[in-house]
Amino acid sequence: MAQFGRKFDFNHANPPKSAGVMILLYPKNEKIYFALIQRQGHPKDPHQYQISLPGGKQEENEGLKQTAIRETYEEIGVPMESIQPLASLSTVFVAVSNFLIYPFVGYVEQTPTFTTQPEEVQELLEIPIADMLDDSIIQRTDINVRGVTLKSVPYFALANKVVWGATAMILNEFREIIRSFS
Repeated sequence: MAQFGRKFDFNHANPPKSAGVMILLYPKNEKIYFALIQRQGHPKDPHQYQISLPGGKQEENEGLKQTAIRETYEEIGVPMESIQPLASLSTVFVAVSNFLIYPFVGYVEQTPTFTTQPEEVQELLEIPIADMLDDSIIQRTDINVRGVTLKSVPYFALANKVVWGATAMILNEFREIIRSFS
């Protein structure tokens, strides 16, 4: 397994933990949007301050789709019963935190009244789906992670934020699906 100095050690003694995340689609101003969150800056969180989809760790006796729905409720306050699951996307392994992420796409019929969970969510970002079709949102930058500079990392420029890593990989697959129907 790859190692990058002392900052990153991808040799995990345990199998990956499972997580479910949600691309939540909803109508707003006669357009379709989805929600992203900026994570809080907890020092022990390897993903602190990053932009991500609502989601989190699977609990015991819980299906991954249910995890994504529950976490969407817990993090941004969208009632679980209002979320209609539409599809699942490819899983993504995140070596730095040893998570296997299962992404889902869901839909709510009305614009949600968001209530963010302040211990986990620093900011809620509402992104119009149409923004995903604009090629100019795909850019590259150097990203510093725990004192290591990752060079020329591809990212999505959404809501004046850098959306990279696993979230960008998931959104890129979603983008390609959207483009196939455009």
